Amino acid sequence: MAHRSGIAKPSRPVPAIGKNAMKLFSGNSNRVLAQSIGRYLELPLGEAMVRRFADQEVFVEIKENVRGEDVFIVQSTSYPANDHLMELLIMIDAMRRASARRITAVLPYFGYARQDRKAGGRTPISAKLVANLITEAGADRVMTLDLHAGQIQGFFDIPTDNLFAVPLIARDVKEHQDLSNLMVISPDVGGVVRARALAKRLDAPLAIVDKRRDRPGESEVMNIIGDVTGRNCILIDDIIDSGGTLCNAADALVQAGANSASAYITHGVLSGGAVSRITASSLKELVITDSIQPTKAINEAANIRVVTTANLLGEAIARTASEESVSSLFD
Repeated sequence: MAHRSGIAKPSRPVPAIGKNAMKLFSGNSNRVLAQSIGRYLELPLGEAMVRRFADQEVFVEIKENVRGEDVFIVQSTSYPANDHLMELLIMIDAMRRASARRITAVLPYFGYARQDRKAGGRTPISAKLVANLITEAGADRVMTLDLHAGQIQGFFDIPTDNLFAVPLIARDVKEHQDLSNLMVISPDVGGVVRARALAKRLDAPLAIVDKRRDRPGESEVMNIIGDVTGRNCILIDDIIDSGGTLCNAADALVQAGANSASAYITHGVLSGGAVSRITASSLKELVITDSIQPTKAINEAANIRVVTTANLLGEAIARTASEESVSSLFD
């Protein structure tokens, strides 16, 4: 499967020795992406053993010297979320105890982000708890991609870079989609800011799907705010889990007279029967990134395509290591 990104190769050499030396490590959640980032940086993955004892306790051993190094650990906290989170925490602790100069946790997908507020009485704010765990484990910095809610950056008491996938998505839309009569669609009111950012880059109009969610994982499309008749619609969101919301939105757009409905989602959680649901839906195409390692079912699905974030993350890592601006990537 071809992966594409328009981020150019770094213009400066990646620091290799001295006080700004850097090393790149990976947990088990998404080694393919970590290896792709390493290729972009022309930097091999560091040697680290991450394994389980018989009772599934996580054990980590760093196999090379990291004293005084600028260390980046790539680890999405995707399924199984708790296992991958513990791997990350223990790797951070191991690096701290090995006297790494700075430790950056690179989380292409930050799990627990949907639990960013009290949704009812006597419920947790788990995103804040996870932020505390990462900080207390010894991370000096966090880098992530398309947080479910931007204010989660404030849950961390350490510098946090929230990267955006919209530039990659806009480039892919221009390369692969029919731009005639294009319209960008937000699948709910909460995603309007993200949809507006894409619409601005594509110089396209914006519409909103108004939905009512009766319980987690289920949604009912109520109304479409905007005229989609004859339009090639592009739905955009940060996370797709069960796929019910997206499929309902695509069906509603087609029923309202849209020519086609495609979707661009940053994090393809795609749990349970989501892949089958997408395959059987009105969606012409679902495009996700590799922030979560795609499963075999995703790779074999006829209308699901994966674009890589390796160059974006690699460039952000290179700029962080050389103390350059990261935000200018999105100007």
